[in-house]
Amino acid sequence: MVLKKISPTLYNALGVYLPLITTNCVVLGVAILNIQEGYTLVETIFNAFGASVGFSLALVLISGIREQFEVIDIPEALKGFPIALITAGLMSIAFLGFNGLV
Repeated sequence: MVLKKISPTLYNALGVYLPLITTNCVVLGVAILNIQEGYTLVETIFNAFGASVGFSLALVLISGIREQFEVIDIPEALKGFPIALITAGLMSIAFLGFNGLV
């Protein structure tokens, strides 16, 4: 969203590749975290699988919530980016509850 606002020409030029770049950053981040924690191969596989399941779950939940925003009445001041930030904040607080379960 920042790139779309700051440089619309670059945003349009990247097109479909922008989500691919961000997804690759997530994959690289998981790999770097596995190295920093000193995980073995089996631990790395389980950690990467857990990260991918958690990321998928977050995407599905956020998309479901955004679909509900189309149906319900949201104040005009909160439509768009503000409600997305509030949703992301509440989702991050909810996912903090899973911290340390395993």
